[in-house]
Amino acid sequence: MELYARVRRAVLVEGMSRRVAAREFGLARKTVSKMLAYSVPPGCQRQQPIRRPKLGPWQGAIDAILADDKQRPRKQRHTAKRILERLRAEHSYTGGYTIVKDYVRAAKLGGREMFIPLTHARGEAQADFGQAQVVIAGRECAAHFMTFDLPHSDDCFVQAFPAETTEAFLEAHAGAFAYFGGVPTRILYDNTTLAVARILGDGERQKTQAFSELQSHYLFAEKFGRPGKGNDKGKVENLVGYARRNFMAPIPRAASWEELNNQFVREAMARRAQRLRGHKETIGERFERDRAALLPLPAARFEACDKTTVRVSSISLVRYKTNDYSVPTEYGHRQVLVKAYVHRIVIVSGCEVIAEHKRSYEREETIYDPLHYPALLEHKSRALDQAAPLAGWQLPDCFAHLRRLLEARLNKHAAREYIQVLRLLETFPLAEVTAAVEHALLLNTISFDAVRHLLLCRIERRPPRLDMANWPHLPLAQVRTTRAADYMSLLAMSPAESPLLEAAL
Repeated sequence: MELYARVRRAVLVEGMSRRVAAREFGLARKTVSKMLAYSVPPGCQRQQPIRRPKLGPWQGAIDAILADDKQRPRKQRHTAKRILERLRAEHSYTGGYTIVKDYVRAAKLGGREMFIPLTHARGEAQADFGQAQVVIAGRECAAHFMTFDLPHSDDCFVQAFPAETTEAFLEAHAGAFAYFGGVPTRILYDNTTLAVARILGDGERQKTQAFSELQSHYLFAEKFGRPGKGNDKGKVENLVGYARRNFMAPIPRAASWEELNNQFVREAMARRAQRLRGHKETIGERFERDRAALLPLPAARFEACDKTTVRVSSISLVRYKTNDYSVPTEYGHRQVLVKAYVHRIVIVSGCEVIAEHKRSYEREETIYDPLHYPALLEHKSRALDQAAPLAGWQLPDCFAHLRRLLEARLNKHAAREYIQVLRLLETFPLAEVTAAVEHALLLNTISFDAVRHLLLCRIERRPPRLDMANWPHLPLAQVRTTRAADYMSLLAMSPAESPLLEAAL
């Protein structure tokens, strides 16, 4: 540009002729004329499209390959090099690589999808799942987190779970609605199988039973994106990446999933103070308009669980997603309802909750509650030492001491007596039963009846009355009645034993 300006000034201002300017600056006279015609270099402007005489006959073949690639997996599409090889092998192409590469690049650019900027109504939301690594209770594991975005205000909600399951999907909705203080009027989803059971031929969706129940409870409208088109819900897709980069970098650590999700809530609330590009208001200020458009929350929170009916096995177990959970043996062979929440399993018979366990996300595990089996063990006492539900049951040492004394006194009947003591734990707290066992050991009253009596007296705050006549099967101490003549032996004591005499008197 410096030379360009000097040539123009020399000719147009200083009066130098074009011939002299060309000689002075070492340029052709045509170049000087072009410089005088334009105030800045006009650049190269192609007047007609590029002609590719060698490639022309094969452009249709290249277009067909590229069109077919659009239906194939992204990682198995043709490169320009591979197209060149096919042209030479299948069509006797004799041209070079560069012309093929330039044509393929231009064709791919021309075929890329374009998008229309969208506006978003107040009170609408988008939802999606993402995945990241977290550390829970010192163990690194995969977290499946569900995100909700309100596109009008860009407010967000993030909640993480051990797995992407129906109950996690439902619990995330209940948590998000509670966080927003209302229910979005419409939520946009991808075609997740947690909500869509089947895509029908006319583009309609057959919704899952759980999603229909959720929608009936909260009364929001749904919208599903096109299959495989993430740009239909670009706001929440971007939020998934944002949450992974900002909420989960570095890898978050927490003692429990609840603590981790509370941390995400705090970070989402702090984000409301941010002012995003293109907006004059903060996220929190714009969220107030979203909040005004939300539907009111129902009076009761939705029961976010997956429900299934199963039959109790002969060993008093029910199976849910490869894992077995115990129930009381009295419900064997019956149909029961399993309610799977995110972190617990509740088993119901009729209208009664008969068992509750911590949820396991491992595979083919068996989770026992030892108190589900003593009622059956009382009739099958010989299985006491091999009972799997009792293996690893950590009881205070006094229980083992009591069992050893029972075996020493009752031999083969000791097992049933000990099981009856264990059955007290079905009704009373462990601390109370432990105190009663220790009291019985102190009084040397080694029996179930004595432990039960001491336990009831402890709870009712009354003194124990261990009348041994009520337990004729226990060994009684033989105590001889004292006679007056028995005291005559004291008079025969020596003077050295007189202090003992005084003490006795």
